[in-house]
Amino acid sequence: MPRRESPRREDGRVSALSTAELTAIYTDLHAHPELAFAERRTAGIVAERLRGLGYDVHEGVGGTGVVGVLSSGDGPTVLLRADMDGLPVTERTGLPYASTDTAVTPDGHATGTMHACGHDVHVTCLLGAAAELAARRTEWSGTVLALFQPAEEVGGGARAMVDDGLFDRVGTPDVVLGQHVMPLPVGVVNLTPGTAMAATDSERITLHGRGGHGSSPEATVDPVLMAAATIQRLQGIVSREVGAGEKAVVTVGSVRAGTQANIIPDRAELLVNVRTFDAGVRERVLAAIHRIVAAEAAASGAPLDPEHEGIATFHLMVNDPDASHRTGAVLARTLEAHRGTIEAAGGTPALIAMPPLPGSEDVGDLATAAGVPLVYWNLGGFDTALFEGFDLSTATGMGNLPDGVAPNHSPFFAPVPEPTLDLGVALLVAAAREWLAHP
Repeated sequence: MPRRESPRREDGRVSALSTAELTAIYTDLHAHPELAFAERRTAGIVAERLRGLGYDVHEGVGGTGVVGVLSSGDGPTVLLRADMDGLPVTERTGLPYASTDTAVTPDGHATGTMHACGHDVHVTCLLGAAAELAARRTEWSGTVLALFQPAEEVGGGARAMVDDGLFDRVGTPDVVLGQHVMPLPVGVVNLTPGTAMAATDSERITLHGRGGHGSSPEATVDPVLMAAATIQRLQGIVSREVGAGEKAVVTVGSVRAGTQANIIPDRAELLVNVRTFDAGVRERVLAAIHRIVAAEAAASGAPLDPEHEGIATFHLMVNDPDASHRTGAVLARTLEAHRGTIEAAGGTPALIAMPPLPGSEDVGDLATAAGVPLVYWNLGGFDTALFEGFDLSTATGMGNLPDGVAPNHSPFFAPVPEPTLDLGVALLVAAAREWLAHP
């Protein structure tokens, strides 16, 4: 890894990162995504830069997590969080800094890798905020925890850091703050008080059949047919077992079975994802999945019972209402202060509150473990021209985007670096300073 110069002036004082420096960090990170719990290159870059800023750096927290600690007198402790992991997605944006990297997933599958959820934006913005807070440390009092978390995409990174003694190492914060880039226009920020994102359960379901020759299916128990019938029936859970006033999503995101057209395999694997906003609905949906899978296996004459393996669990993400109101006020003022920049990009500054998003996040595990408020907002990061004529009041997340706007986890997901990065830095700094003391 090439050595990077610390952002220090000739007099030795730390300086903030320029727009060009932020863009260089972002494009480098975007070109080299790393999967969950394998973010070693990214963690190394983060740790080196934090040390150059004068932070006390803790590495290897929860595996590959990094935390920078910067104190400036007595006062509150503010935790700013960014997630670092990329996704097993082959990038198709065509950007000059697009990822061509590959990796092998924990279950042995070769894949392209991509920052298809904007974690490269999050890391860059937090590094920029860390530099800005270090450069202006005489203007605030307290402690900043700049936390770079692994493995958000699999729902285990925050808990891994907590279980590895996070707060024993760096102290307990008084508030947890963070942001996530979203397919919203540059200059728009979404902050939803209360329940803001869904709970998620993901599991691997293995259906057992009896393999044989494709010419003689009567001598087999076909797990492919069993899987097809199961998938079809699973789609009836939301439409027929979840009430009109309730919310749930059931997705079969992967089906794996067989190797050749004339061989009936002996097993099929489904990866199933569930999103809910209510504990009772969650229990009903998960019970229905187990009931349907067992019934379809029995109907097919499966020689073995199906197997269920939990992959990831995310709890409901809940923004503290009072803390959200306090932080939202300073986010709105910050957007207004950057009106000129936003308008130059064709946008209009706006703080909105969308309905709870069906996506999920594990940042709430940090706040829950610390017993402190959480405030987590969505940063608009897309070309405003793509939203021409779009009514933001109808926005519901990633389900009704204008043509040409790729959602998170798409191989075409492509935030615009500027002014997204500068705005993201400014919002994190302003939110942190709202919670820090003034000397």
